[in-house]
Amino acid sequence: MRTIGNILWFIFGGFLSGLGWLLSGLILCVTVVGIPLGKQCFKFASLSFWPFKKDIIYGGGAPSLIANIFWLIFFGIPMAIENAVIGCLWCITIVGIPFGKQFFKIAKLALTPFGAKVVARR
Repeated sequence: MRTIGNILWFIFGGFLSGLGWLLSGLILCVTVVGIPLGKQCFKFASLSFWPFKKDIIYGGGAPSLIANIFWLIFFGIPMAIENAVIGCLWCITIVGIPFGKQFFKIAKLALTPFGAKVVARR
């Protein structure tokens, strides 16, 4: 089921979403100041390409908290709202519920990406 879900996700928008995050991360990493933000974009890209059977482990401590507050104010809220709305639209149909759940996972990561790790579930 994981493979089928990932293939369908990749075809119906995962490729473009992941590519967008990858290019954004590369552009941000050109500047020294943008490297931490670029690293977060790479995290989003890895999740956007193949989100099924991946979990997010949150942690980090005080430096991550400060970075997450900055991220939340300037980037996190619009990204989270966008992904939550798309997730709700997918959940309107029964067939789209698994895709909606993945968008909710990405929305949660969009709020607090610093200190979070994307890991493959076995």
